[in-house]
Parts: sequence; C-alpha cells; structure tokens
Amino acid sequence: MTERYLAEVAEGNRALLEAKDAAPFGPAFLAAHGGDLTLPRPLFVDAEPTRALAADLHALYELVFQLPARLFDGDFDAYLKELGLEPAKHAVLRRYRATPLLYGRADVYHDGDSYKALEFNVGSSLGGIDRSAVEAGLMRVPAFRDFAERHGLSYVNAAARLAEEWRKAAAPITGGADPVVAFLECDGGLEVYLPMVESLREAMAGQGIEMLLGEVGQVTERDGRLWLRGRRIDVVLRYYTENEIVSGEAPMAAVERIERLHEEGRVVLWATLDSALYHSKGCLAMLSDERWREAFTAEEIALVDRVLPLTRTLSTSHSVIEGERVDLVDYCREHRDELILKPRANFSSTGIVVGWESGERDWREALDDGRTTGAIVQRRVRPKPFEVMDPRTNQVSRWVGVLGPFVMPGGRYSGCYARAMPEGASIVRGLGAGPSTGVFLVEGAAL
Repeated sequence: MTERYLAEVAEGNRALLEAKDAAPFGPAFLAAHGGDLTLPRPLFVDAEPTRALAADLHALYELVFQLPARLFDGDFDAYLKELGLEPAKHAVLRRYRATPLLYGRADVYHDGDSYKALEFNVGSSLGGIDRSAVEAGLMRVPAFRDFAERHGLSYVNAAARLAEEWRKAAAPITGGADPVVAFLECDGGLEVYLPMVESLREAMAGQGIEMLLGEVGQVTERDGRLWLRGRRIDVVLRYYTENEIVSGEAPMAAVERIERLHEEGRVVLWATLDSALYHSKGCLAMLSDERWREAFTAEEIALVDRVLPLTRTLSTSHSVIEGERVDLVDYCREHRDELILKPRANFSSTGIVVGWESGERDWREALDDGRTTGAIVQRRVRPKPFEVMDPRTNQVSRWVGVLGPFVMPGGRYSGCYARAMPEGASIVRGLGAGPSTGVFLVEGAAL
C-alpha cells in the first residue's frame, strides 16, 4: 500500500501528497501537533495481524493483572518488592486496590515479520487518544478519501471508542445521557501539559463528550456527588498518580473523596490507582523470564513469546536464555549491540541506555547501575523502515516508527497512532521528539 501511495504522489497527485496540510484539523490539535509535529502521511498496516495483535494485547494485559496471584500467591508486598517500588508508595497502592480497568496503550514495533510489544502502559494517564484526529481529518480531504475508498482503507477512531466506554461506565449514574468528564491533574500540574490536554478535550468534544479541566484539589462534594467549579461530574479522568499522592501534590483528602464516591457508585473513576500496580516494566520481565514459566500454561507462554522480546531483570544474577543458563551481566556485556536497558519505573525515554548506541565503558557502567536498581534489559527489535515523501521537496526518505495501539474493554482493536523518526536516528531522542501520525488498516494486503 505504501508503494501504491508513493507511486500516485510521484506521478503528480499533489492533492494526495499535500492532504495532511489540507486536512481541517481543529485549533487545539494544530497547537499541540501542527506543522512538522505530524508526519506528512499516515502509516498503512495489514488489518488481519493488527486485529490479532489487539486480541493478544488484551490477553497479555489480563495475564499481567494475574501476576500477584500467579507468582506470589496474592502477597502484594512480595510482588511490590520484586518490582522495586519505593516503600512510601506501598501504602497508597495497597489502600486503593480494586479490580483493574483494562485500559492502556502498548508501544509496538513491526520487524517485517511480526509485531513485538516493547512496553505497555496501564491506567488512565495515556497520551495519543487525540491523534485520532489525523485519520478523521485526512478522510475529509477529497484526494485522500478517494485513495482510501479505492483501496479499501479503514481506521478505528480511538476517541470514539473511549467515548463509548465512558458512556457505558457512567450509564448507571447518567441514565444513558452523555457524561460530563473531569480531566484531573495534580495540583499545579495542569499548565505543563495544557496544549496536549486541550487537544484531547477537542477530540472528545467531537464525540459529544464535554470534558472539564481541573486539578485534584479543586473538586468538592455536594449532595453526594462530585463537583468541579460549579459543575457536577460523572466521570473523573485521572491523570494524577501515586507519585503526586506521596509527594502531596495530590491532596489526600481530595483523593479519598473521589475514591469514596467511586466506591459508592456516585462517580466513575477512570481509572483507579490500582493500575499503578501493573505499569512497571518489571512486569515484562516477570512474563518473559524463564524462572517464572511454571506459573503459566503452554498457551500463555506462547502468547508471551509471540508478543514480547526477551526481557530480564538485571538484579537476577543468572538467567536461562535460549535454553542455556548464563551469568546475566556477562551475557549483557557480550551482547551489547543486541540489548537496551530500561529503568523499571520511569516513563518515556528517561534513563534508557541503548547498547548499540553506547561505548563499551558506558554500557558496563550502565549495567552495574542497573544491577543495583533492578533495571530491565530487553532484546533489540529492528523495526521495518517505511518511506515518506516530503511535500515541500519531493524527496523520499526512510523512517521507522513505533505503533501505539490502545487497549480497551472488549478485546477488539480500539485504534492506534504512530510516532516516527528518521532511520538511523537515536532511539532515545528520536521517538521522544519525532512527529506522530495516524494509522490505516489495509484489508487482505501485506505490509
């Protein structure tokens, strides 16, 4: 499909080439993602394996939620200790344990043969839902809509899927009416991310959902309901985390108020703090490491091996890799060009050390530090490059991208976006700062 697209624009279909610039995006989206922050074209992915990936991710998330019971007989203290979570957070997470909400986003590469999930995020503080505006905007450009219809392209609007889930969750409170949603950050935390938040609000407004913006300390209770600046709230989209609760940036009294009203069925908390029990990268190691294999069925092991690259916790002195017991640090030193090191608890690219971008000495020091902190090492996945034509220069360049498929209740494909960087750029710097784009499904076609 990429070849067909590039062939058409090379033959002079300027309107197709310039579709992104012609798309009628909203002002908030343009403020957050306009210009070079959006790739000139979307990505095209084979529909069948992408839907299969969605089912696999759904099953993988369900398996992650079972880790405390499977590996530690329900002993959450032992589970949290294995994750290396700071003791100050234990009491918060133990207090707010509930049934996890299946809501998240994975970071996925396609290596040309199959998908591999590098990481996954669990809980409500996700980015990317607003990027669903890319596909919707492109489909309002006649040249792109014609291309999509001729080739049978489709997409799933992640914002529409989220709105659907909010309506279902809030129905007992609203009686089926559209819920009023409050996006809540920690006190003092909203301003930092305001352009992204406004873009999300714009996307949800397009789905008929009113989303108010506020900070957790601003909410009040009246007549058994939650209020924000004089408006009654049906759903709380939680962006404050256990970190802000421990630091005091999310006042405990307000947190308790929201949790209590959620437990009483008077507001929907999307999502509860228990999700923080499962978003550590250490969960990947628990799934992948040979020492835990007896806790899983053959079918579950096949799922893990299909979706995850080899992942290990560095604090483990020895490990079985490809059937051979090895000293893990020695193995990592010898295979530097095939490994990446990641702190278990950090978000984005913070603290990541890329073996193939590091010198021998820097890698050795990173391994020593990682062994102390319990960082994970993960086998390299080489994403398949794709080509992009620049509308300004007509030059074609090669890029690589990480897909961000969303995981929502029900197990079906719930939309996706992509972050990209030029082929050969630094993984750590590139994907964190590179442009994003939308993703279209191609029925019955090879990638």
